[in-house]
Amino acid sequence: MTYIVNDACIGCKYTDCVEVCPVDCFYEGENMLVIHPDECIDCGVCEPECPADAIRPDTEPEAEKWVEFNRKYSEMWPVIITKKDPLPEAEERDGEEGKLEKYFSEKPGEGG
Repeated sequence: MTYIVNDACIGCKYTDCVEVCPVDCFYEGENMLVIHPDECIDCGVCEPECPADAIRPDTEPEAEKWVEFNRKYSEMWPVIITKKDPLPEAEERDGEEGKLEKYFSEKPGEGG
């Protein structure tokens, strides 16, 4: 099992999760984070840290598509291990539906 980041992260990009990850398996895009599924050790410490409830186990319904999504972008984006401020629109976007279609960016973040 692994954990994944889903579209609830888009437009928020809270980074509370990266500080607690013991294996540094988070990768930063312009407006969201992903987890590399082959690096995740299934410890689960990141899941309760996410204010947007965007981190879920891969055993949940529809998680399979997010495993591949996370794999793809974790191989393209830089690793992030340091907590940063959330995006300016985080509170406004938190809980919004359809964020993947409306806001997702394939551009990498800065990492760090």
